[in-house]
Amino acid sequence: MSKINEKLTLPNGIELKNRIVKSAMSEALADENNNPTQAQIDLFQQWSEGGAALLITGNTPVDRMHLEHAGNFVLDPKSDLKQVSALVAAGQSGGAKMLAQLAHAGRQTPEAINPHPTSISEVRLALPGYGQPFPATESELSEVIAKFVQSARRAEEAGFDGVQIHAAHGYLLSSSLSPRINTREDRWGGSLENRARLVLEVVRAVRNAVDPGFILAVKLNSSDFQKGGFTHTDSVQVAVMLEAEGVDFIEISGGNFEEPTAYQHTSKSASSQAREAYFLDYAAAIKDALDIPLMVTGGFRSASVMSDAIQNGKIDLIGMGRPFIADPKFAAKLLSGVISMAPAIERDFPPADSLPRGAVLNWFCSQLALLGKQGRPDLSMSIEEGHENYLDQIRFATERLNKARRPD
Repeated sequence: MSKINEKLTLPNGIELKNRIVKSAMSEALADENNNPTQAQIDLFQQWSEGGAALLITGNTPVDRMHLEHAGNFVLDPKSDLKQVSALVAAGQSGGAKMLAQLAHAGRQTPEAINPHPTSISEVRLALPGYGQPFPATESELSEVIAKFVQSARRAEEAGFDGVQIHAAHGYLLSSSLSPRINTREDRWGGSLENRARLVLEVVRAVRNAVDPGFILAVKLNSSDFQKGGFTHTDSVQVAVMLEAEGVDFIEISGGNFEEPTAYQHTSKSASSQAREAYFLDYAAAIKDALDIPLMVTGGFRSASVMSDAIQNGKIDLIGMGRPFIADPKFAAKLLSGVISMAPAIERDFPPADSLPRGAVLNWFCSQLALLGKQGRPDLSMSIEEGHENYLDQIRFATERLNKARRPD
């Protein structure tokens, strides 16, 4: 039997039925009040029926003023728990466990949503569309920690099986870990122990606030892949710190908005190993340092490559995103042996440097929206059309959000 079919028991005793996980993708299908819509609920219904063991929501902010996208659904006291619970029930309907990915966008909050977001420092994102951040005060960092706890409790109340703390891809907790971005000279900056303080205090506070059987995971960069940023050596050390705080598993990815390694696509000409496991070598050193399970997200497509990675003790869980858009039920086919490879339509795309920045990612985001709203993607859509459609979706969602925020 392929290793991807094997069950896995997490440190808190929760059993996952296999090793395939739908990693977080920003669904951006919330309404103007940042509550889940029927399209988002239907999306998770399809994914749960598709056979994966675990589904992780896209970026779910703990602070309404620090969204990654105007269409994020938010977990806070203003959330419509009836809608959130319906989303959870849909995701669990096929036997999958459900995690809410809790995040604070920090300096990666779009300027149209918040022109001066709270960040770990004043270092501005080197991309258009993002405003000048304000360095968080001591009291504001305490508030951030409290908001993660508040959102985790709301997730537990709504029926989620757990939460994943997002400390990757350049968001606030990830920025705090980076010496390139975190230029503070107080107890939150400087040494790795200080730079890791924010994510460790978030994790510690959440672990103490929820039931022991509630899954607590963390998404962590293997590296920022930027000069002067968070390194692989740092990542190994932080992973060990996180394990000591009672984390049930760690997911490894990499990069950020400025260096979008996690969102790359590779051509057919690359070897299977290069195409499918571009974080696997980084994961091996982290896995060697841990006793808790490790999940890697990034490029996996072939059942044989996935199974070998588990068999060889490099990882425990396989995270995937884009295949769930192309075929929401591919996991069951892969697990049963009907197919030997997950959908990999991105391999037919032109090189990224020949396309507008972010075009491939935006094309997939457009397809994800179609999957939720219409029940199926349109894989014949050109990359350029999908890219433009998604930019229109962002503009519409942002305008709708800002209109809802304005008092009558």
